[in-house]
Amino acid sequence: MEIELLYFDGCPNWHTAEERLAEALTRAGRPGQSVNLRAVEMDQDAQAQHFTGSPTIRVDGNDLFPPTADTYGLTCRVYATPDGLAGSPTVDQLVQALNSKA
Repeated sequence: MEIELLYFDGCPNWHTAEERLAEALTRAGRPGQSVNLRAVEMDQDAQAQHFTGSPTIRVDGNDLFPPTADTYGLTCRVYATPDGLAGSPTVDQLVQALNSKA
């Protein structure tokens, strides 16, 4: 299983996503699973990589939380969580998404 966390430095939410993803992997029975951090630095890179915003988490090339629109660029991404909109999925949402990919 290849896991990538795509981000751009202008968005602070990717740090939270990285921490939550590590915890979710442990809870999902995959402690020590490597996560490839991929910085997206230019708008043309965002377009070419179909980067829907920071943070984006992909497993085997597929977005764990597929967006409803195909808008690409250097933006902060927003996720619907049980507590409202947030800059990162919750640990529980990540565990559920990871388990559905197993």
